[in-house]
Amino acid sequence: MDLALLRTFVTVHRAGSFTRAAALLGLSQPAVTSQIRTLERQLGRPLFLRQARGVTPTTIGDELAHKAAPHLDALVEITETGLDEDFSSRTLHLAGPMEFTSERVVPALTALPRNGQSFALRASFGTAEETLEGLAAGRHDLAISTVRPRGAPLSATPLCDEEHVLVAAPCWAERFDAGRVHPAGVSELEQIPVIEVHESLPLVSRYWASVFDSRPVTAGAVVVPDLRAVLACTIAGAGLAVLPRYLCTAALERGDVTALHEPAVPPLRTYFLVVRNGALAMPHVARAHEALQQAATGWC
Repeated sequence: MDLALLRTFVTVHRAGSFTRAAALLGLSQPAVTSQIRTLERQLGRPLFLRQARGVTPTTIGDELAHKAAPHLDALVEITETGLDEDFSSRTLHLAGPMEFTSERVVPALTALPRNGQSFALRASFGTAEETLEGLAAGRHDLAISTVRPRGAPLSATPLCDEEHVLVAAPCWAERFDAGRVHPAGVSELEQIPVIEVHESLPLVSRYWASVFDSRPVTAGAVVVPDLRAVLACTIAGAGLAVLPRYLCTAALERGDVTALHEPAVPPLRTYFLVVRNGALAMPHVARAHEALQQAATGWC
């Protein structure tokens, strides 16, 4: 049986689509379709059920994938790394949200050389949609996402929960008793200008909905597309902001900003580690995946 046909089959099985598989393999969709039909003729059994959106494997298709995929992954690993190359020669292509990836993920991975687990690292930033699309297309090896992908060709592992904090400079907190704001006092908060990363006020709106069960009515907004810039503007007294606790902990401890509200159940956002199915068979991806899970235990 032609290994190229099996590789195409396994890629389609994982991607759930001839179109996505073609992008991953660098082939045209007709070429992928032709290879699958050839394999089906050789086996005398259908491997996929064609649907409006993608394909679903038949029972024989699932069985063949279960048997063939581990061996194909091992062969790909050998051909990609070479027999004489070691783990330190690999490059990990990472993608995720700018601030969390910069502040948490990259430092955790660059600490690995001290443990004798060095590898080259290339990081890129983008939205969850851009990151997951790039991962599925093979442009990244590992992704950090606040969106959990559903179904093939990606699999996700919860990494950590990010707590969101409502903060402002002390000059704003002096207008009322900090830490005692409750739904009846939301109107006071809404007299303070808002600092956000987007015109839609995603973080503030999510906080208001979770904590106050309402939508924010703002007195004005400063929009800067980086949470670190949001923090800098908040420290400067431009208004209030909703920030991840990890990003503003030092500023809170120094007194540069004050928490305007401490709800019993703070709003959380979950980050996921996402890989293409089968990618953890590659040592450098598996090591990075494991290292980030270990590091994340100290991030909460």
